[in-house]
Amino acid sequence: MSVIIINMHEFPRDFFWGAATSAHQVEGGNSLNDWWEYEEAGRLKYRSGDACRHYDLFKQDFDLARELNHNCHRLSIEWSRIEPEEGVFSLKELGHYKNVILALRERGLEPIVTLHHFTNPLWFLKLGGWTFKKAPDYFLRYASKVMEAFAGDVRFWVTINEPMVYLYHSYLLGAWPPQEKSFIKTKIAEDNLLRAHIKAYRLIKDIYKKSGLIEPMVSIAQNMQAFVPCRPTLRNRLAAGLRANFFNLGFIERSLSARTLDFIGVNYYSRSLVELKGWGVRNFAMDVCDGRHSSLKKNSLGWEIYPEGLYQVLVSLKKYGLPVFILENGICTEDDSLRWDFIRDHLKSLNRAMDSGIKVLGYIYWSLIDNFEWDKGFDPRFGLIGIDYATYQRKVKESARKFAKVCSEGRIYP
Repeated sequence: MSVIIINMHEFPRDFFWGAATSAHQVEGGNSLNDWWEYEEAGRLKYRSGDACRHYDLFKQDFDLARELNHNCHRLSIEWSRIEPEEGVFSLKELGHYKNVILALRERGLEPIVTLHHFTNPLWFLKLGGWTFKKAPDYFLRYASKVMEAFAGDVRFWVTINEPMVYLYHSYLLGAWPPQEKSFIKTKIAEDNLLRAHIKAYRLIKDIYKKSGLIEPMVSIAQNMQAFVPCRPTLRNRLAAGLRANFFNLGFIERSLSARTLDFIGVNYYSRSLVELKGWGVRNFAMDVCDGRHSSLKKNSLGWEIYPEGLYQVLVSLKKYGLPVFILENGICTEDDSLRWDFIRDHLKSLNRAMDSGIKVLGYIYWSLIDNFEWDKGFDPRFGLIGIDYATYQRKVKESARKFAKVCSEGRIYP
């Protein structure tokens, strides 16, 4: 009689499982922020409009998350709703987000709350946005109001989502508001984002301590890529290493030097295949392979599916000795079987990293529902739950059911 041995990938009993949303991408009607202004002015190709109507339907969406065995949910607060005019704060919107957070708590979902997820109040943009010297102080004032309202209900805070992605698209590439193309402004904005994070971190800790609350865990969400040389030439290897240190680790290390990270929040989607065409600064910063040398499957935006990269970036964080939280990992595709393959294979890489001694708090899939994918519009479908944008009906995908089994059992089979 032969015995079949199945090697399961098991996760801790207290592991967090969930999915994420961000305000502008799902709520609809965020008419007081910079994105809405640029959308309506025709400076962006797509309009968010009613998005997914999550602002009104959040309880329905959280019911589905609970049905899918999630025990946490990552969301963002829309700054322009909280502070629609400079120095004017909306009790109505503070009350709304209080209800959102309590709705999660009532369903047994741990809220993981992000303060800044790419969008800014229009008044803030007109003052100069993140290049304005007082930008960190304005952000701190907003954060203080949020803490006053929600400190007792939230344990996990994310101050800034993907600072390097935001800087690249908004101040260097010029694709996102304020559509700048300046190395100098990029650097100024980066320094201000870092100062904003440091100030907010210390504020949050101080408010919780003075209020006698259990100490919260505070971090950023850092987008990390696996930078892989297309061919193992000297300049490709040098560029890959430099980009990993700058893009993946730079903001993290500056935050750590200020002792303002309790865990490292990781957003991981894909790899970057590095292929330099010259020795110039721009070559080292931006050159990538044209794709002819890769046979990997891709998502609908052309990003390569590379689960091994999640293991690689997690190993690169081991030296810091902090726990890691996967705050985003997902795929946009119309092929739902590919979505499940993506989730399963990345969870295997995650489990492998944990076996090597890296402490991971949880895994959050991007995203809970299909949504407005910024300058790409509504076509990319990242959601575990599909949205019919004609009726706003929700439909749970089969990949979500398979992920729900993992969330329930805390294990994944080969």
